[in-house]
Amino acid sequence: MAPLTGKMVSKTKIESGGDVFHELWSSNPHHVPNISPAKVQGCDLHEGEFGKAGSIVCWRYVHDGKNKVAKQVIESIDEENKSITFKMLEGDLMELYKSFIISIHVDTKGEDNLVTWTLDYEKLHEDVEDPNSLMEFFIHLTKDIESHHLQ
Repeated sequence: MAPLTGKMVSKTKIESGGDVFHELWSSNPHHVPNISPAKVQGCDLHEGEFGKAGSIVCWRYVHDGKNKVAKQVIESIDEENKSITFKMLEGDLMELYKSFIISIHVDTKGEDNLVTWTLDYEKLHEDVEDPNSLMEFFIHLTKDIESHHLQ
C-alpha cells in the first residue's frame, strides 16, 4: 500500500534578487499574472490584505494544459527568514488531495539566491499521483519570475 502523505522539495538557484522574489510572493502576488501570464491568469484577494497572514487569495492558472483554480489562505509570512506558506482551501487540487500546503523560502547569501518550494500533501486515495508536474510548474514559474527581474 502506497503512503498517502508526501513531501516534495525543490531548490532552484536564481540570479535575480532573493528579497525581490520573496516580496513578490509575500506582498504582491497579484503581480505574478503580469510576469507569467501563460501560467497564471489571476490572483484575487478574497479576504484580508496582501502581505498579511490569514488573508485568502484565489488563483487562476494553467497546469498540464488545463485552466484551474486554487483558493488558499496565507498561513504564515516570515520576513526575517523570507518564507511564506499557503494552505489550500478549495480548488482543483482538492479533488485529489485531502490537504495541500505550499511553502516558498528564499535563501540569500551575498549574490547567491536559492528558492525552495516545498509541497506537503495528503492524497485522497493511493491511486492519486504525486504532484511532480505541479512542482515542475513552480520551477518554471520561478524561472519566468527570474527572467522578468533580470530584464
